[in-house]
Amino acid sequence: MKLLTKGIRKSLPKLRSTGNLNATNVTVRAKFFDPCSQWTWYVTEGESVIEDGVEIDFHFYGYVVGHEKELGYFSLNELQSIKNNVGLGIERDKWFGTHNTLLDVMKSDL
Repeated sequence: MKLLTKGIRKSLPKLRSTGNLNATNVTVRAKFFDPCSQWTWYVTEGESVIEDGVEIDFHFYGYVVGHEKELGYFSLNELQSIKNNVGLGIERDKWFGTHNTLLDVMKSDL
């Protein structure tokens, strides 16, 4: 499954562009998850990493639920490299709607 679609890519605000907004005003644009664990990544921002005119990665910012629950940065290359103990990779929740705010996902995860 393709994690980063053209639609998601176009919808994402640039990194550090929503930091001054209240969590009720920040839209979660995508959700990635490990199907065999509690690890989940909720994406709120993102942008390409360009080196010598070539995209080498895509960096995201959002809410990460794993060993801890925290806001932080993660990369597409990192997500694509993860394989769980049964050999499955990270998946994108195709049915996750963009009507969710950052506050919504943080509250629902408590």
